[in-house]
Amino acid sequence: MEVGLTLDLEIQEGTLKLSLVDCSCVVKEISIILDGGTSWLYQGMFDAFEEQIGSAVENAVTKQLKEGILKLDSFLQALPKEIPLDDTASLNATLVNDPLLSNSSIGFEINGLFTPRKQVLVPKFYDKDSQPLVSCGNSSKMLGISLDEAVFNSMSALYFNAEFMKWIVDTIPDQSLLNTAGWKFIVPQLYKKYPNDDMNLNISLSSPPVIRISEHHTIDVTVYADLVIDVLEAGESIPVACISLVIRASGFVKISGNNLAGSVKLKDFTMSLKWSNIGNLRMYLIQPMMWTVIQTVFLPYANSRLGKGFPLPIVHGFTLQNAALICSNSRVTVCGDVTYTE
Repeated sequence: MEVGLTLDLEIQEGTLKLSLVDCSCVVKEISIILDGGTSWLYQGMFDAFEEQIGSAVENAVTKQLKEGILKLDSFLQALPKEIPLDDTASLNATLVNDPLLSNSSIGFEINGLFTPRKQVLVPKFYDKDSQPLVSCGNSSKMLGISLDEAVFNSMSALYFNAEFMKWIVDTIPDQSLLNTAGWKFIVPQLYKKYPNDDMNLNISLSSPPVIRISEHHTIDVTVYADLVIDVLEAGESIPVACISLVIRASGFVKISGNNLAGSVKLKDFTMSLKWSNIGNLRMYLIQPMMWTVIQTVFLPYANSRLGKGFPLPIVHGFTLQNAALICSNSRVTVCGDVTYTE
């Protein structure tokens, strides 16, 4: 028996549309052999109706194929256009551009950017560049997912615009640093004006973190932040100085289930005085304290959030296995196998 299918696969309003162009089934030969009893009688009947039986098989197979294509089309059109991350963000999973076919694979492009929840998703079509959609080298992995650095930067911009990148620090491992007495010999004028008063550190990012994925297999993260020193006196929070920080960190990614998770490690930072109500500050004396705050407060908080990761655009029911990560040329590529569970 030979079966032939011609299918049309296209993108319609951000979803996949599968339609059957042509379907044929030809039974070249059918053999039914009976043994025992009066098999000689029924064998003659089967031989006489061999052509009709073959035709019935052809019709049944063709009907099942047509029904199967309709079910597959319904499944593809029901794929979600967004993948929720939390109450704030979701991943825009609308399909863009046309599917790319090769001898052994099919490739799809999705918008991939993070958007606010419940926002109307509109597919955007992009000019194709010279890069292949996904490159897993000579690997025989079943699935490849390539994420441009624009995906990560869209997430940082979304959370920045949602005002999630602000923190008031009132507890740190070395709590003495949150009392003016701990600054007595570093900023004498602060202790003189506010002796033995508790303090808060009000940290806010001045712009979204910038993520760069280089061709040297490294991920660089640059964070621009303002740190305001607040003195707590008589139930009031009094801002006394603001220090601008530029923090440079190395980023690392890993696979956690069907999520892409990560962490950051401090490379270096610079600081400058933005304004002060207590006179000039000697920044070289404050720098060790800032290093402690960044290492013991800022980075652990960031890593606790990054460690949860965000879901990769994988069809529900499939689980990623034996995954490998490749960082190169502004992209993170995930290559792995998948298993399906009902």
